[in-house]
Amino acid sequence: MNCEHDHFEDLLECARVGSQVKDFTVEVFDPVEGAFGEVTLSDIQSRGKWTVLVFYPADFTFVCPTELADLAEKHEALEKLGAEVLSVSTDTKFVHMAWKTSERLLEKVRFKMASDPAGELSRYFDVWDPDSGLALRGTFLIDPDGLLVSSEVNFYNVGRNADELLRKLAANVHVREHPEQACPARWTPGQKTLLPGEELVGKVYESLND
Repeated sequence: MNCEHDHFEDLLECARVGSQVKDFTVEVFDPVEGAFGEVTLSDIQSRGKWTVLVFYPADFTFVCPTELADLAEKHEALEKLGAEVLSVSTDTKFVHMAWKTSERLLEKVRFKMASDPAGELSRYFDVWDPDSGLALRGTFLIDPDGLLVSSEVNFYNVGRNADELLRKLAANVHVREHPEQACPARWTPGQKTLLPGEELVGKVYESLND
């Protein structure tokens, strides 16, 4: 992917894990209100929320509605962790509305559906495919301070798992609240964490199994 583009003159580089995300504005279709609107990253941050961006290739396709339906099943749990969820594709808000209305798999979708028809946001998050003009399956977690803490990108033909998204958000929420700790593989809330330091070197097994 090519991070440099002409549309966001002030966004000269792609978003990188561990770096601040520049503010952005997207038009959305809100399924709850049945109306169009705008969402800005700065507004989400002002409310102390995490931002979950879920890019997908296109409305009225095949894997995409299964992913959004899966995401809808975890939406309430993601909200309880303090997240605002936005699905994003290069379709217009009008197409989002038509797709939400006609596709039965989307009946439970209550998160806002963002439009990126010029591919500006897709380029910034480096999921833009110039050959197709579509976005790859990218998932990004942005903390309430605007720091990008997680990035995952799949190709067109493999759908994602919202269970893992929920687990990753829970882990990132935990370490933000407890910065002295680290979460081991497959960590879920209530399990042991790690306390990095010289005492832990070569003793991770003992720490997790004492």
